[in-house]
Amino acid sequence: MKTVQTTLDVDLVMALDGAAKRIGTTRSAFAREARRSALARISVKELERRHREGYARKPVKKGEF
Repeated sequence: MKTVQTTLDVDLVMALDGAAKRIGTTRSAFAREARRSALARISVKELERRHREGYARKPVKKGEF
């Protein structure tokens, strides 16, 4: 792993610490999982965009399915 320094608002840090404590993890682990989730959402959105573009270029024909 690599250490990354991040600047956050005090309110956000307090909210993160509270959420991490409620689920029984550390601030760092919580932040890692949040970042992984954000990256996964971006990947899904990118795939959805590519699918929309593909269907726009080559729409489904009547009776194709």
